[in-house]
Amino acid sequence: MGRTKRQKPKRLARKLLTIRRELGVSQTEMARLLDLRRAYTAVSAYERGTREPDLLVLLRYAKLARVSTDVLVDDAKSLPRR
Repeated sequence: MGRTKRQKPKRLARKLLTIRRELGVSQTEMARLLDLRRAYTAVSAYERGTREPDLLVLLRYAKLARVSTDVLVDDAKSLPRR
């Protein structure tokens, strides 16, 4: 049984950066809001697209942005304009 490689969202990093900027917080503050132990380095990696957040962190991003998770992971959907 092999595993097929999943397709990664191409716009996720940009969406996560947009959420943080719309909240008007620094990466360190965002890490606190997301309850991350790794501080701003994880947020930076998410925003650069070098790392993807796990499901719980993705759910926290969605809650902070007041959107569903499918808006974050579906490249065909955009964040609502504020």
